[in-house]
Amino acid sequence: MRRDCIPELERAVVYTPAEEIETIRRLAHSRTEGAAKVERAKIIWMAHQGQRVPAIARELRLCEATVRERIKRFNEKGIEALRDAPRSGRPATYTAEQVSEVIATALTKPEVLGLPFACWTLDRLEAYLNEVKGIPIKRSRIDEILIDEGLRWRKQETWFGERVDPEFAEKRGPSRSCTPNRRMVV
Repeated sequence: MRRDCIPELERAVVYTPAEEIETIRRLAHSRTEGAAKVERAKIIWMAHQGQRVPAIARELRLCEATVRERIKRFNEKGIEALRDAPRSGRPATYTAEQVSEVIATALTKPEVLGLPFACWTLDRLEAYLNEVKGIPIKRSRIDEILIDEGLRWRKQETWFGERVDPEFAEKRGPSRSCTPNRRMVV
């Protein structure tokens, strides 16, 4: 391979309209956007600042070919190139509206909905969503949706946990001692 064929000082050429520069800068320094989108914005921002492809790749710990591909895509599509491309594979089974309905229902107390129990179980939630809301969803998928949303499913309270009925202690009556007192032998 001839040494003079390798571009040592390769600069990334980015065609950036003035109105997009501020958007790219904001995305490149964002802490709330998706990681992939921020990484793509950093590539474009660094190229706009005049950094070379090898330096960008080194700093972001990427392959030089990836940096070149992202810059080429940006030059072709503009700011749209920062978004995730559509993925192949099976489309989502449940719409975003259905998923949000599952989450909203799980966060609503059953009593508010006129149901005769104080807390949800996966079986109760599945039955309600299937029958009342018309969402054909299995309990395993409900559990996945809630976990993906960062919600932990809690097990039903047992005898040693807090009671659902606030008047339980009054209804139960006074406690009796079940262990007889022992006499001290001297």
